[in-house]
Amino acid sequence: MFIRRRKGWEIPESFVTPEHLFFNRRQAMAAAGAATLLAVGSPARGETDPSAGLYPAKTNPKFADAGRPITDEAYNTTFNNYYEFGTTKRISSAAAKLPIRPWTIAIDGEVEKPLTLGIDDLLKQVSLEERIYRHRCVEAWSMVVPWTGFPLARLVEIARPTAKAKYVRFETFNRPEVADGQQPGLFGAYPWPYVEGVSMAEAASDLAFLVTGAYGKPVANSMGAPIRLHLPWKYGFKSIKAIVKVSFAVQRPLNFWQQLAENEYGFWANVNPDVPHPRWSQAQEEVIGTGDRVPTKLFNGYGDFVASLYAGMDGEKLYM
Repeated sequence: MFIRRRKGWEIPESFVTPEHLFFNRRQAMAAAGAATLLAVGSPARGETDPSAGLYPAKTNPKFADAGRPITDEAYNTTFNNYYEFGTTKRISSAAAKLPIRPWTIAIDGEVEKPLTLGIDDLLKQVSLEERIYRHRCVEAWSMVVPWTGFPLARLVEIARPTAKAKYVRFETFNRPEVADGQQPGLFGAYPWPYVEGVSMAEAASDLAFLVTGAYGKPVANSMGAPIRLHLPWKYGFKSIKAIVKVSFAVQRPLNFWQQLAENEYGFWANVNPDVPHPRWSQAQEEVIGTGDRVPTKLFNGYGDFVASLYAGMDGEKLYM
C-alpha cells in the first residue's frame, strides 16, 4: 500500500477555497468594510518615518499610465500575500509589528567589496520617482499600483559586481519573534528566509524597480516596507518584500517557491496567458476592486521592454 507523507508546509486540497467562492467572498467583504480597510491599511507612519519628506516623488512620464485605473489604496494595503505574517490575505495588522528602523541591507557575493547600507543612507544615493505599474499575481488576480522607488540597476551600480556575477539573489528577514508565520510549527516549516532571484540581464532592465514608497508616501509594512522589489512583467511572487540581503552569484539561486513546489513554480516566472499553472488557467485575471475579468497579456503587457531578454532561451521554462 502506498502511503503519502504530507510535508510540513503542505495543506490538504480540501482546505483550498474554490477560486469563484474566494473572489465572491472578497468582493462582499470589500463592499462591507472599505472604510475600515482605509483606517487600518496605512497608519500615520509618515509622521515618524525619517524618509517621509521624500514623498511624493515626481512621476516618470514613461510609466505614468498602466492602461487601467489605479487600484484603491484600501485594497493594496490590506490584500496581500505575505507568508511571513500568515497565509491569509489579511495580514496588515500583523505586518505592522515589524520594526523598519533601523534597517540595513547587506551586499555580498561577487562584488568588488562587500558592504552594508542603512536604508536611509541608501536613499541618499538614489533619485526617487513614481511609476504606475500593473501587478499580476500567479493566483490570477491583478492590481495597478503607484509605486515610488528607483531602478534596480542603480543598486547594481552601487554594489559594483564583478564580471563573474550572473544572478542577483535577494533575501528577506527571518524574525519569528515578530513574524508569526516564521514561528516553529505548521508554517514555520517553510524554508525561511524568503529568497528570490533574477538574472543580471533582468536586473539591468529599465522596468526592474526597487520600491520604497507607494501612494505618495513610504510604502506600508503590509506591502513590503521598507524596501521591496517589483518586476511588473513577472508573477508577483518574484517581487520579494522587506529585503535585508542582496548577493551577486555565479549559480542560479533556488527561490522560495521552487523549494516548496518546483513542479509548479520556476525561476523565470514571466507572465504568459498560454501557459497554465498546473492547477488553474492563466488566460484571464480578475482586476481587484472591480469584479472584472480580463484577458491576461504576455509579459503582463510589458513585452516591448523585456521580450528580448529571453531570445534564444527556448530550452528554459520561462513562464512558470
